[in-house]
Amino acid sequence: MPAKKNESARRLLLCINGTLQKKAKDVVVLNVKEISSFTDYLLICSGATDRQVQAISATTQGYLKKAGIRPLGVEGETNGQWILLDYDDVVISIFQESLRAFYAIEDLWNAPRMNIAENTTEVKRLNKGMS
Repeated sequence: MPAKKNESARRLLLCINGTLQKKAKDVVVLNVKEISSFTDYLLICSGATDRQVQAISATTQGYLKKAGIRPLGVEGETNGQWILLDYDDVVISIFQESLRAFYAIEDLWNAPRMNIAENTTEVKRLNKGMS
């Protein structure tokens, strides 16, 4: 497997597990590398309140920082409605539940999808078709 592919899959697993640290809900990963020019994966998840959305963001950033990975950009942290974390080959959208239902961005992409089961605390490998 090429180094870039391995690194993208490793970064994706770190991102998934980072969001799970604060019990992100309805975690979905879309493999958009064949149809997107800006990223390989979209990770979409929800929090019940603005505080939980902010906590998911902060914890995810801390989790990845420990692995030596920092975001290229962060948007929306102040209000906690929709926070976007740009990790180059993985873009994370953390939504407050009602806003996520309104935008339904995961439905805009016809791409391979990986749904993370509720109450999952760690993902050790990606589903087939995701790496």
